[in-house]
Amino acid sequence: MTERQKDRPWLMRTYAGHSTAEASNELYRRNLAKGQTGLSVAFDLPTQTGYDPDHILARGEVGRVGVPVSHLGDMRRLFQDIPLDQMNTSMTINATAMWLLALYQVVAEEQGVDITKLQGTTQNDIVKEYLSRGTHVFPPGPSLRLTTDMITYTVARIPKWNPINICSYHLQEAGATPVQEIAYAMSTAIAVLDAVRDSGQVPEEKFGDVVARISFFVNAGVRFIEEMCKMRAFGRIWDQVTRERYGIENPKQRRFRYGVQVNSLGLTEAQPENNVQRIVLEMLAVTLSKDARARAVQLPAWNEALGLPRPWDQQWSLRIQQVLAHESDLLEYEDIFAGSHVIEAKVESLVEESFAEMDRIEKMGGAMAAVESGYLKSQLVSSHAERRARIESGQEKIVGVNSYESTEPSPLTSDLDAAIMTVDPAVEARVVKALGQWRDTRYQPPFNHPRPCKALERLKEVAAGTGNLMEATLECARAGVTTGEWSGALREVFGEFRAPTGVSSAPVAVTAEEGTPLAIVREKVARTAEDLGGGRLRFLVGKPGLDGHSNGAEQIAVRARDAGFEVVYQGIRLTPEQIVDAALAEDVHAVGLSILSGSHAQLVPDVLVRLREAGAPDIPVIAGGIIPNSDAEDLKAAGVAAVFTPKDFGITEIIGRIVDEIRKANNLDPLEVPA
Repeated sequence: MTERQKDRPWLMRTYAGHSTAEASNELYRRNLAKGQTGLSVAFDLPTQTGYDPDHILARGEVGRVGVPVSHLGDMRRLFQDIPLDQMNTSMTINATAMWLLALYQVVAEEQGVDITKLQGTTQNDIVKEYLSRGTHVFPPGPSLRLTTDMITYTVARIPKWNPINICSYHLQEAGATPVQEIAYAMSTAIAVLDAVRDSGQVPEEKFGDVVARISFFVNAGVRFIEEMCKMRAFGRIWDQVTRERYGIENPKQRRFRYGVQVNSLGLTEAQPENNVQRIVLEMLAVTLSKDARARAVQLPAWNEALGLPRPWDQQWSLRIQQVLAHESDLLEYEDIFAGSHVIEAKVESLVEESFAEMDRIEKMGGAMAAVESGYLKSQLVSSHAERRARIESGQEKIVGVNSYESTEPSPLTSDLDAAIMTVDPAVEARVVKALGQWRDTRYQPPFNHPRPCKALERLKEVAAGTGNLMEATLECARAGVTTGEWSGALREVFGEFRAPTGVSSAPVAVTAEEGTPLAIVREKVARTAEDLGGGRLRFLVGKPGLDGHSNGAEQIAVRARDAGFEVVYQGIRLTPEQIVDAALAEDVHAVGLSILSGSHAQLVPDVLVRLREAGAPDIPVIAGGIIPNSDAEDLKAAGVAAVFTPKDFGITEIIGRIVDEIRKANNLDPLEVPA
């Protein structure tokens, strides 16, 4: 047999970062030594949302879902002994992307690196933050300006950098169908390219360079034929849009370049070993087809529905990629789907439907207008509600969750507390203390940074005008300004934004005919309201802290509404004080708190204490999210009425349990309802 020339494999990354810059640096160097070929930096939520670790909203969130980077000193330590001119670094950062890129550039300069050699990506897609991830800071207009300024700066100064990574990944997790995922991502790309073109910062003949640096970050679910067709459709639509709308003649500049993380929120807490084959199948969707193959792949770990993965779990995910790339014959063949009439028909249908939805958004005034009107959010909440209903009815099967549920004891999870990594709660105090030292000593040797107030005044001056914000941001980085100070200065000029929740406009997704589970729960709600004699039952759904993953909270809110509750849901990013104030003002019968970032251990007990201090200890508090077993027991011991985690997929059943807790808290007899 003649030896076939193998294609080069995709970039292999592991999404990583936690605790402190020092601990993350050690993890990166270890992963690179294991054969990882790029870095993918996870930042903690305060860094993502522009707060310093000592801000009130940062409580319980520091170093949880990523690494805290509060200033240039942290960025130096994060990349210590890692030569940045040899790295391809992806940074998952959006609202504060300009700030983190500035810190990265200054560290590279300190290493003596020629910045034109820097390679990597800043995610920098703010539209999906308003829709699904919730780490936005500023209103859409100023956010788009920050993105535009970064793109024009990098194209001129850091030509190998991808300044934006348009993300359909989080849209799928928020419920998007393949058509919505393609259409919303493409509409975002159009909004960004139109803004760059209209800014006048790039000469017309250079616009092809801008288009060539736009990359995408997608999700791959377990329906891998459909997902692979989605990627082919994405490439076809991008080629057409860039050629027809922007007149890009060079096919290399029109190439659809994407990286992928396969679906994390689709991983299950029940029988988590099944997640391994899910991850493999999802990876095949973006690697099997040569003509639509990802340029970079990062895989979640099998235990992400249980908590933070350990280094060994991340290594297993890296090895999954390496086995496919180096042991299989995948990279030896041309595109194996070329000429398939089944694939072609599916791709054609996705292209046609996606263009129709893109036209609808265009007629509304584009992606930004569709965010501000709430259209995009309500569409996603509706799609997600429909999918949840299919899972609950058993129409959509999830092995180990709603089918084939019997299982042998698993050696992987025999000790649940040891099956995940836990962040030492003392880390937050150490990071806060180190930040205080930085603020006190940044002007002294060996750093001798200039006083930051001048740099911040300059930043505000440029923000109030129309100039490019990147140079003023670099000056702030060099002056030792902190993440919170940079964001705070821009908040003063731009203001903040609270995105529409999409809950009130979501249609009913589950039927309530007589005898259905929802009808039974509605009866319980009505009977309980009658017994309490105070009109409708009122339920507050709260998102304390900085975790912006609001999908679960929204689905609970929508189903509680459909069950007859009056629902109070004010969206994301609330302090425990604000939640308690709202619970008292609205005179609610129960409070539900949803947290996926790990800050439940601090924030949920805080809400309980505040309710007690306010004289309302009898309002039952329910917690939901990614909450390890031992934490769930601690929360119940602290007074939480019930804890729900990803294994509790029956939303109607959860609402029924909440009614039971309301009855118990008000000393009402349990309701006997037909099964």
